Amino acid sequence: MTLRKRTLVQALGLFTLSAGLALPALAQDKPLKIGVTAGPHAQILEQVRKIAEKDGLKIQIVEFSDYVQPNAALAAGDLDANSYQHKPYLDQQIKDRGYPLVPVGYTVNFPIGLYSKKVKSLKELKEGARFGIPNDPTNGGRVLLVLQDQGLIKLRPEAGLKATPLDVVDNPKKLRFVELDAAQLARSLDDLDAAAVNTNYALPAGLHPGKDAIAQESAKSPYVNLIAVRTQDKDKPWVSKLVRAYQSEPVRQFIQAEFKGAVVPGF
Repeated sequence: MTLRKRTLVQALGLFTLSAGLALPALAQDKPLKIGVTAGPHAQILEQVRKIAEKDGLKIQIVEFSDYVQPNAALAAGDLDANSYQHKPYLDQQIKDRGYPLVPVGYTVNFPIGLYSKKVKSLKELKEGARFGIPNDPTNGGRVLLVLQDQGLIKLRPEAGLKATPLDVVDNPKKLRFVELDAAQLARSLDDLDAAAVNTNYALPAGLHPGKDAIAQESAKSPYVNLIAVRTQDKDKPWVSKLVRAYQSEPVRQFIQAEFKGAVVPGF
């Protein structure tokens, strides 16, 4: 090989190598858009963002005020991932809406609390009391199961996790179930005798499950939250980096210190 040819080959090799190194850097210049609901999910993801950045992963946190939009935005490609829901809810969304989404890692559990401004215990609820529950099938069923565990109602055995008020077969106090959007329940306590409020909405409203709830779901439940991505993205390298950052020890310590049992690590 002549000196001129060898020099040209070396130059091309250096160009190829530099281009190969540049591509990942360019890809990382565009941050991942991760959808969360406001409150604890957003607070935790802020800590995840700091950990992920050390691993070369940039994250942009996108907050939502309800449970419906984060999955719609993810399926539409407006987000790269979301972190706000448990598997029963995701499964129902996939069934109802055909979203091409999959879970890729567990995050935290929010034991749901039952709250009241009128009574100090479930036993004090009067006959015909108005009880607020989330109007989505998975969280509504979740609350009915808590009420069954507390001895207030009985459900058809086959109702399972997706029980609805129609599955109630025994209701000694004749509770009247008021189905509202989960985000509205904390603000509706003045108009209800009691209500179940998801912890990610309870905490911003000044309600702490450990101090203010008149009853609480067991932490050992099937409602551990997760990170979801589009099916086509599940094997991409950034997904494992994101999950690794979330399931890191510093994030675990933050959750335990910040929320003091209201939110518990699920990993």
